[in-house]
Amino acid sequence: MQRVPRGFSQAAGAAGPAGAVNGHGAANSVMTAVSALEPLQRRAGDPTAGTGLQPGPDEGVDVLVAAIAAAPQTTVREDTEEALHPTPQPRRGAVETALGYEVDVAARAATAGVTGKAGETLLVGPPSAKEGSLPAKLIFLGVGDESVQSMRRAGAALARATRGAQLIRAAVVDGLDPAAQQAFVEGFLLGGYTAPRRGKTPAGPPMARKMEVTGLDPEALNIAEITARAVWLARDLTNLPPDVATPEWMAGQSRAVAARAGLEVSVLDEAELLRRGFGGMLAVGSGSAHPPRLVQVSYQPESGDGEHVVLTGKGITFDSGGISLKPRDAMMAMKMDMAGAAVVLAAVEAAAELKLPYRVTAVLALAENAIGGSAYRPGDVVDTYNGTTVEIGNTDAEGRMVLADALAYAAAELAPDVLLDVATLTGAAALGLGQQYGALFANSAQLLAGMEKAGRTSGDRVWQLPLVHEYEYALESVTADLAHVAPPALKFGAGAIVAALFLEKFVDGVPWAHIDIAGPMRAGSDSHEVSKGATGFGTRLLISYLRDAAKGS
Repeated sequence: MQRVPRGFSQAAGAAGPAGAVNGHGAANSVMTAVSALEPLQRRAGDPTAGTGLQPGPDEGVDVLVAAIAAAPQTTVREDTEEALHPTPQPRRGAVETALGYEVDVAARAATAGVTGKAGETLLVGPPSAKEGSLPAKLIFLGVGDESVQSMRRAGAALARATRGAQLIRAAVVDGLDPAAQQAFVEGFLLGGYTAPRRGKTPAGPPMARKMEVTGLDPEALNIAEITARAVWLARDLTNLPPDVATPEWMAGQSRAVAARAGLEVSVLDEAELLRRGFGGMLAVGSGSAHPPRLVQVSYQPESGDGEHVVLTGKGITFDSGGISLKPRDAMMAMKMDMAGAAVVLAAVEAAAELKLPYRVTAVLALAENAIGGSAYRPGDVVDTYNGTTVEIGNTDAEGRMVLADALAYAAAELAPDVLLDVATLTGAAALGLGQQYGALFANSAQLLAGMEKAGRTSGDRVWQLPLVHEYEYALESVTADLAHVAPPALKFGAGAIVAALFLEKFVDGVPWAHIDIAGPMRAGSDSHEVSKGATGFGTRLLISYLRDAAKGS
């Protein structure tokens, strides 16, 4: 495996509680170690009886957390004080901690405008007479209606509010169902992520070193940690600069992931791609000094073969647009054009950690779309893996070319029962759905329903767009079997749909779904469990879908 260039860690997010390093070797982002404690006892009678949330000075707890929920809807007049400043509702442990810190939570919340909304925080310090005997910080954490979404947001807010802490003890999930508990831990671990960085300037404070959570279900914790590690891996790989994350380097990272997870891996270099007819990938990578790679990483359960789910990911490690050059501003984010490949790699490692009962394979189509004397051109006719010829209309529509090869290869050689692809494919999808939703296409109603359910459950939300086969005339070509974009003279819209129709030509009738993540693949600022930079969008979606499929198998 290639060595990681100085100043960066190698896919550290997936390896557990280890993060990216700066130029001095100091960790920028290390995942908090989370552990479960016994549930709190229910209060009976006098509130001073307590619930057991009483860390001693020798336990090293520096942050104590108790939950407050949003006030229920009432019928009081809108101009009353309660309507204007609804009082948050204490959850298990909140009354005891308030008494211990001698704080009137209702009054303090009213002054601060805190209502118990998910993600709100109310910070309290110990009274001077108790300094040293109580944790230095008490945080009342808003959990809203305690739904999965609210708990995920509460966890993310807590992660950001406790940076630099050594040990958190949190009474937030007692009595909640496992899905809500998982969401809280997942939100915490994702909200605390920061991107790898390189340089002399110091990084901000790290995530809290440890967090103990009362009443936490061990399986909910396990699933949350597996999911968060996978998202960290996808974010780490996507955030790295293109001078680091070349196709060959990404292939090396895939080998490292496979080695630690006990997965099978194979890598096709440019000579093997040429020998086996991957014309789309070779065309896209022809102008780059970093030749393309096709990576296959496979998980096989001990119980037998079973069904086979194949995940394909677009892996354009940098997209200049090629001869159809992008504008400067549009080019700056194009180190992230390999987000789909990062997502499927992370998902197959998660499948192994979850010990799913069926086979899962990730196929990463890796190439750099650069400008050079040997770069492919508009007007070229390219022979793809399955023999279909494609007339190139725009070299900046390179993603569908590498996916055409990857999908055709998967359909012909891997015998998939389900074929999924994840790609930062079209600006049209981002324009239509913005940065909160991925565009979802599928040729199977059952697969479509499964992916939509996974989107609702995971937080990676998707929106179905139609495969309008009446639009296929936009892909007609005089000189080849297909045009890969609609000709400009046609003045044809529906760019995301046309791209999906093109990809469908290469799946050979296999149940298939295409997730276009061009919009939500990056964020300009922190928002709930999404951190600034690469979002890892699609990772939670795939893991949720794979887990649901395991339940039905």
